[in-house]
Amino acid sequence: MILIVDDDIAVRTSLSLLLKSTGNEIVTADSPVQAFEVVQTRKPELVVLDLNFSIGTSGKEGMQLLKKIRAYDAALPVVLITGWASIELAVQGMKLGANDFINKPWNNDYVLQSVDTLLQLNGKKATSASRKELDKKYHFKQIIGEAPGLLSILETIGRVASTNASVLITGESGTGKELIAEAIHENSNRLNKPFVKVNLGGISSSLFESEMFGHVRGAFTDARFDRTGRFEMANKGTIFLDEIGDLEASSQVKLLRVLQDRTYEVLGSSRTKTVDTRVVCATNKNLNEMVASGLFREDLLYRINLITIHLPSLRERASDIPLLVNFFIKNMKEIYNRPDLSISPQAMRWLQQLPLPGNIRQLKNLVERTVLISSKNELGIDDFQSQLNLSPQKNEKVKLPGVGTMTLDQMEAEMVKQAMNFHKNRITRAAASLGITRNALYRRLEKYQIPFNETED
Repeated sequence: MILIVDDDIAVRTSLSLLLKSTGNEIVTADSPVQAFEVVQTRKPELVVLDLNFSIGTSGKEGMQLLKKIRAYDAALPVVLITGWASIELAVQGMKLGANDFINKPWNNDYVLQSVDTLLQLNGKKATSASRKELDKKYHFKQIIGEAPGLLSILETIGRVASTNASVLITGESGTGKELIAEAIHENSNRLNKPFVKVNLGGISSSLFESEMFGHVRGAFTDARFDRTGRFEMANKGTIFLDEIGDLEASSQVKLLRVLQDRTYEVLGSSRTKTVDTRVVCATNKNLNEMVASGLFREDLLYRINLITIHLPSLRERASDIPLLVNFFIKNMKEIYNRPDLSISPQAMRWLQQLPLPGNIRQLKNLVERTVLISSKNELGIDDFQSQLNLSPQKNEKVKLPGVGTMTLDQMEAEMVKQAMNFHKNRITRAAASLGITRNALYRRLEKYQIPFNETED
């Protein structure tokens, strides 16, 4: 049963008809007092709550009712209804425990999706399961590990995958955020539809609309052909927005609109298009700190993190290192035609004790580099140690030039040159060592007019 709370009979009627059309039982209330009585006596499964019950738009009554509902039942899903003029009010409501907010005039499809998702999530309780039990129910073949923290994450993925809930994946670089996003898609009802990956760190604000929403021929000087945007490519499927913490402020506003209304305009066209896509975002940054610093929109944060999954660093699940190493070795036996390849027990224990600030990505790189360099069938500590010494160490103190001797641009240009030389013009590896994307490296090579002949990665 769903409780709709609004003093406007037209709103109550419209929402009632919409939600009844999908088989939901509806009860309505036109005041906070009546609504709280219904919460106590009828035990609804979800509440749709307007914030204003008077001529004013302070939302005070709605907020007070939200607080009472949360104090009475902390788990009851609450969806707020608000207008664009009171979007800040909706964000305050999210801080008080609301699960989602819907703008007036609302999009019927979005309302149905939000309500259905919250009802599904509220009806599923977490249970402790082993890796074997999880693998029987879900598809997690590419995710290696059995640490309790990882099993809890996989269980969460299994529960939320079948819903349309937006998911925010956080964690250090190299922890496998993209694999988690793919697992969400592969275990969803959208499995046979597109999974579109977008690295937002590599898209400048000037290209954002064209990349994400597409453009028509003649929309700007170089627009010689129509271009399909990423959201249209992902329609009915899943769009994975990686490095969302790197998104510039002007682009955040444009992204918020499509996530909010599920509508957008192709650049150069006035026709509005609608999109139905599951949104999964990822970042290695602390978005709450960015919000506090004014670098990330608070309303966008609440729109993308209905479910938040934080991936532990590899040092927090060191027990999974042998499983990962054996998985890498198994693949490399086939790739490099070395069927007798193995690792000594001493070397495996030594690998488990490494800090590995680059996490799984660094471990894989270390193992592969060692396999390529060493001709031994059994790899020992010395083999790995020699290759580890070639890797940049995060904790090393870097000797910087004296203040005033170089500009920031000169330092950046020099680091780009060194990375390109060290990795022999392999763009992907050079970009990874600098902690930036391939596109970002290309922009710097062009900016500093650094000549190079790209080689295969």
